Amino acid sequence: MNYKQNERLNQLTDETLIIGVDIAKEFHVVRAQDIRGIEFGKTIKFDNSLTGYLEFENWINEIKLAEEKNQVIIGMEPTGHYWLNIARYLKANDYKWTYVNIVDTFSRIIFMQPS
Repeated sequence: MNYKQNERLNQLTDETLIIGVDIAKEFHVVRAQDIRGIEFGKTIKFDNSLTGYLEFENWINEIKLAEEKNQVIIGMEPTGHYWLNIARYLKANDYKWTYVNIVDTFSRIIFMQPS
């Protein structure tokens, strides 16, 4: 691991709610977990629109309250151009977000598998 990667990993604590977003053309699917991978709430699907983003934000706030998390980080795969609108919304509303290179992540998973 390099310094930059360690710096990123150190942002995650027991108080962090980690949100994964599967980006698509018309709607997105999200799930929430903590640093240990324990899933919270139900996976939801929301429209790629302002109404959908507001629904997504309400879902985040409900889980934050229920699980007593005070920090949120959102990761998403930048599929085509469909991720741009939600990224703009998240940035405008001061959410910490990042995109995930699925090819890089998949490669790490394959090479980390025990033989």
